[in-house]
Amino acid sequence: MPPETRAMADTFFSASRRLSPAWQGALLRLTAAWVVLLVVFASDWAAMARQWWDISTYNHIVLIPVILMWLVWQRWPELEKLEPQAWWPGLFLFAGAAFIWVLGAISGLDLARQAGAVAMLAAAVPVLLGVRVSAGLIFPLCYMAFLVPVGEELVKVLQTVTAEITIALTHLSGIPAVIDGVFIDTPAGLFEVAEACSGVKFLIAMTAFGVLASNVCFVSWKRRFGMIAACLVVPIVANGIRAWGTIYAAQIVGVEVAAGFDHIVYGWVFFAVVLAFVILGAWHFFDRPLNEPVLDAEAIRTAAVLERIEVSSKSHRNVLLGLAALVIAAQAWAFSADRLTAPVPEQIDLPQVPGWKRVDYTPTVWWEPHAEGAEHRLLGRYEDAAGRQVDVFVAVYSSQGEGREAGGFGQGALMPESAWSWQSPGPAFDSGKSERFLANGNVERLAVTWYRNGDLLSGSNARLKLAVIANHLLFRVRPTVTVILSAEDSPKGQAAEAIRAFRKSTGPLGPWMDRMTHVR
Repeated sequence: MPPETRAMADTFFSASRRLSPAWQGALLRLTAAWVVLLVVFASDWAAMARQWWDISTYNHIVLIPVILMWLVWQRWPELEKLEPQAWWPGLFLFAGAAFIWVLGAISGLDLARQAGAVAMLAAAVPVLLGVRVSAGLIFPLCYMAFLVPVGEELVKVLQTVTAEITIALTHLSGIPAVIDGVFIDTPAGLFEVAEACSGVKFLIAMTAFGVLASNVCFVSWKRRFGMIAACLVVPIVANGIRAWGTIYAAQIVGVEVAAGFDHIVYGWVFFAVVLAFVILGAWHFFDRPLNEPVLDAEAIRTAAVLERIEVSSKSHRNVLLGLAALVIAAQAWAFSADRLTAPVPEQIDLPQVPGWKRVDYTPTVWWEPHAEGAEHRLLGRYEDAAGRQVDVFVAVYSSQGEGREAGGFGQGALMPESAWSWQSPGPAFDSGKSERFLANGNVERLAVTWYRNGDLLSGSNARLKLAVIANHLLFRVRPTVTVILSAEDSPKGQAAEAIRAFRKSTGPLGPWMDRMTHVR
């Protein structure tokens, strides 16, 4: 066992032997509450654990529980000077955390479910240990947010940013290149800033490190924010430099050799180099004395603001019953809302569109949007007298939830694990979500997505989620319809022209979707 680990274990064991009766009872109640929460919300914790282990973007989270234990161990010599006591106003914090979980459960938004599950663990601490102990644990409690696997939503933005940095450096180094979205064409070949090369996993890990280091190594708030800013900017810039290095090397040694070397370097080796660079740059500015306590128990004990909000509860049983009641209410609310399903027709068909006729669907590269959990899916092709072709995809859902999310990850216009790659945002189409895709390096496609729920017509997944949440909170049943209009873009710009002409022929899109799917 390493000396540091042995010292931490010895400290915990010795501390447990000298705990006061108040601390013994408080920790026993907190442990029992945490065990119940972990069991009741086991599916959410299991889903998070799978993401930590299976998805490289979140592998660093495996270390977060150990870091949290270390942060508590740092603070323990001062914490044990405080007296834990139940704090019933903390039930409002717990209720807020439970409500976040409910919102995630009724909308199918895993991020909200998981954030709520983590927040409930954190919120149980002030309820059962009191406001003063929680003040001493404020940073570890907030740092628990890094247990939530979040960040995949930044992939497309980071792909674009990395591509822009890369093309700028490529031109600066004298290499002729043309950029189209996240694809860069050079004399050595066509390069894609793929999702795996977006740098999102390093940005998330560096952010977690920066927040930790800012608390542990700095006292000045300006230096803390400076450290966090460096951990946000440096990995993005470094990732752009790495991508440029691959392109530059490919001009000399060929694409295969350069890509092979990049696959070796691009991993935790790259992260370690960037991390070392940031630490060395920040080392000179560390301003926390080595032997200074992380917190001051006496200052917490005499803090006027804590005295004003401290309201102790004489009955631990009452606050435990309050926690149990909130957990039961959250589960019951989510269960009831999840059973809501709207009536949908037994069959739907693609309608006649004035000026357009149905033709065989024969794409150059197969394209079929993903709509898991939908009761109906239709895909067909229309053509007008000018020879313009538009592909129409329709999906109808009786409800939204786990396994049936119209705008969920892997759903929609971009086929997962296919020849298609996201290229860039497309031209604007009213409220629709416009995207450009590329397959096999030379086949381009434009796809525009709209969601329909009640009176909502939008391409925004966030707006759809809000509409679904409002429906479930009010126990209101409404079906969801997804329509994707798409066309192959050859010559470039023809797809946007064809889709606009088709949209004009359908009339107002919302009522057209309603008539086609018979949901209103």
